[in-house]
Amino acid sequence: MTADLLALIRDASAEEHTEVLDAALAAFLDYGIRRTSMAEVARRAEISQATLYRRFTQKPELVHAVTLREARRFVTAVDRGVDQSAGAREQVVELFVAFLHGLRRQKLLARLLNTEPEAVLPLLTVDGAALLGIGTDYLAEFVVRLQRAGQVPGFAPEPVAEMIARVALSLALTRRTRIPVDEVAAAREFARRHIVPVFGLAQLSQTPTGSG
Repeated sequence: MTADLLALIRDASAEEHTEVLDAALAAFLDYGIRRTSMAEVARRAEISQATLYRRFTQKPELVHAVTLREARRFVTAVDRGVDQSAGAREQVVELFVAFLHGLRRQKLLARLLNTEPEAVLPLLTVDGAALLGIGTDYLAEFVVRLQRAGQVPGFAPEPVAEMIARVALSLALTRRTRIPVDEVAAAREFARRHIVPVFGLAQLSQTPTGSG
């Protein structure tokens, strides 16, 4: 994938590709990646195949584009599940819970892992740097925001962010888990006891942002 294409995919304002990515997503959900042709995507997007190939020169580029857009949407949805006025510890806990529940509701991921893991696994492993980058960038910004609010001690956020992102990716790949994911209260308690300390955040302030 070219650097220009990656930059375009990461840009939420890339409106000219919306209808193509929407069409491809719908086709992937209906047929899977392997059985979806570029002709089917063009038909659903109501454009010619020539136009589609001018935007995405080959099917793997389109697959990457859909995958990264869904990852960005997922991160945005997870972020909406976090109350930024809460204390830092609770924000971390709610981030963990929002991620777990969002992961269970991610339709494309569930569909592909169940029906054609050979298509999705490379996107999440050997070719997963871009996805990992989206998660790492978001989490680093999350930590920096808490640091600026004086709720987290100063430390380089990127290594911690990447570690958390890699754990998140592992949870995405191996959906059978002993981590409590279906009961919100149990997931929160698990996060308080295990997630916060594992990532060196045991001393997080519980003082809400902006409080005296």
